[in-house]
Amino acid sequence: MDPIQTVTSKELEELLKKNPKLSIIDCREDEEIAQGKIPQATHIRLSEVPNCTEQLAKDTKHFFICRSGGRSGRACEYLQKLGFDVVNVEGGMLDWEGEVE
Repeated sequence: MDPIQTVTSKELEELLKKNPKLSIIDCREDEEIAQGKIPQATHIRLSEVPNCTEQLAKDTKHFFICRSGGRSGRACEYLQKLGFDVVNVEGGMLDWEGEVE
């Protein structure tokens, strides 16, 4: 199987400037989201990812982010096996310097 595509938090920030409609999925827990998330991000907890596959378009590239990149990596591995185009954001929200809400 192909390795999971990755970008850094900084690269994601640059990509968002060019395309504000990117699909970003934040798979952290509710209490982590309460501390701030990327405004464009959709919140789907890692435990909910298997139940939300119908919500995700297979013809769209989805960027997954968590606190540091571990949980988002697991989400990417799972979804890539199902045929989704996924990218793990390495460094996660710990490295995010962009806008949060």
